Amino acid sequence: MATSKKPNTVEVVTALAEPVVKEMGLELWDVRFEKEGASWYLRLFIDKEGGVTIDDCENLSRKFDKILDEADPISQSYYFEVSSPGIGRDLVRPWHFERYLGQDVEVKLIRPMQQENGKSLREFIGTLTACDDQSVTVATEGQELSFLKKDAAYIRLYEEIDWKSAKI
Repeated sequence: MATSKKPNTVEVVTALAEPVVKEMGLELWDVRFEKEGASWYLRLFIDKEGGVTIDDCENLSRKFDKILDEADPISQSYYFEVSSPGIGRDLVRPWHFERYLGQDVEVKLIRPMQQENGKSLREFIGTLTACDDQSVTVATEGQELSFLKKDAAYIRLYEEIDWKSAKI
């Protein structure tokens, strides 16, 4: 007899959120249920062509808050937040990596990686050249570095910002 794994909080919330997010013309980038200090946070990250507005976040928050109250999938108390994944968005889902193949990424590894030249490398920026379910390859400084996704503290889109010409 096969045992079925009980869905975790993120899976349950993702299943509840997907249809609502799509109905509103948005894309569900990520769902996180994280503990910070003594508090738990349920975070939905949304995106859309042209970028997310504060109104998009507010409208989804109001609509989905009611659905969360009815479904009651989380037993402990938590804070609910809806936001954009931002410019330097974390790449975590397989489709994130596929979508941004050929783009620059910023990588921070949990432990330094030994390079062929004997130097160790822990943080770097390069072009995302390949990915699969387990690993990522990034071209940087004339070499390709391959590593397991689980060995990365983060992999995020890299966007160089020209602060001198930025209007603040």
